[in-house]
Amino acid sequence: MRSGAWRLPFTCRSDLVSTAAIIGTGLIGTSVGLALRASGWFVKGWDPDQAAIQAALDLAGIDAHAGSFDEAIHQADLVVLAGPPGAVVADLAGLATDALVTDVAGVKLPVVQAAGHLSHFVGGHPMAGREHAGPRAASAALFRGATWILCTDGASGGDLANMTEIVMSLGAVPVTMTAAEHDAAVATISHLPQVLASVLVQVAAGDPHALDLAAGSFRDLTRVALSEPAWWAELLVINRDELRRVLGSLIDTLEIWSSDLQEGAVERLATQLEEARHLRQAMAPPVIAVRVVMQDRPGELGAVGRALAVSGVDVRDLQLRHGPHGGGGVLTLSVRPGEAETLRSALVAEGFDLEE
Repeated sequence: MRSGAWRLPFTCRSDLVSTAAIIGTGLIGTSVGLALRASGWFVKGWDPDQAAIQAALDLAGIDAHAGSFDEAIHQADLVVLAGPPGAVVADLAGLATDALVTDVAGVKLPVVQAAGHLSHFVGGHPMAGREHAGPRAASAALFRGATWILCTDGASGGDLANMTEIVMSLGAVPVTMTAAEHDAAVATISHLPQVLASVLVQVAAGDPHALDLAAGSFRDLTRVALSEPAWWAELLVINRDELRRVLGSLIDTLEIWSSDLQEGAVERLATQLEEARHLRQAMAPPVIAVRVVMQDRPGELGAVGRALAVSGVDVRDLQLRHGPHGGGGVLTLSVRPGEAETLRSALVAEGFDLEE
């Protein structure tokens, strides 16, 4: 049995340092370690992949490299299980500790079931990530503004309060729900998009010219197809019941679209497009896009930075559309209504052309 001694609650005295154990030092685990260290935690790490644990140490994602799982969790106040979902479930089955335990797996029902014997456990899932896996893609800022799900299943009010405080200290926004609610929701907004991105690339690859013509919209839609395949395949299989449910819903909806196309039902198609447009607009605060023509020369991004500093605008989002074969591109800066003209003036003063 793996064991660790409970020493201090998370809300410890200011003259004492809380200790966290990160089990799994990939992208998310190392990012958690970086963010915890920035908040004053002492972080130990362990990973069966020696290259991953060494990279996390080199990047200061952890303070110390534990020689084993047991050594990592010994005297830890917080244990973060950050391996693949199957490994998290397996680790929980043999875990015995009085520390506060959490995880970052993208599926929750099997995790909370495996943790039922622990006295202090809160299932978690930060809704943040990158296309590139591994500790070298990690960042302490990865969770800023991101939703972080905390599961209420079997969790005490005190443990939820502690995890809420921890998550907020990492810059994330905690949201509580049950494991079943989580798995149903992520099947729709995370797992289905992963499948769709891969399918879209496969379909496009069947046309000899399509991928050569792929531009901003196709690249945005298929961005997550760059994700680590083995890790995702495991996650999709674990949550297969919910994913198959939403795939069925998608197939039914596509059949409606196909029927409308067959019938030439322009008005029905326009109605569906308009409904989707309104729903998508409601997902984010209103913004105005300012499109900057970027030349293929040094210093372009620096000049954009100067314009942003002079204008003092609040950038809500940005995207860079590269020219398909080099030669610059178009940088889209989304700002609050009322700030667009100020930004445009600053960019023009820096010598940029703007795309209308």
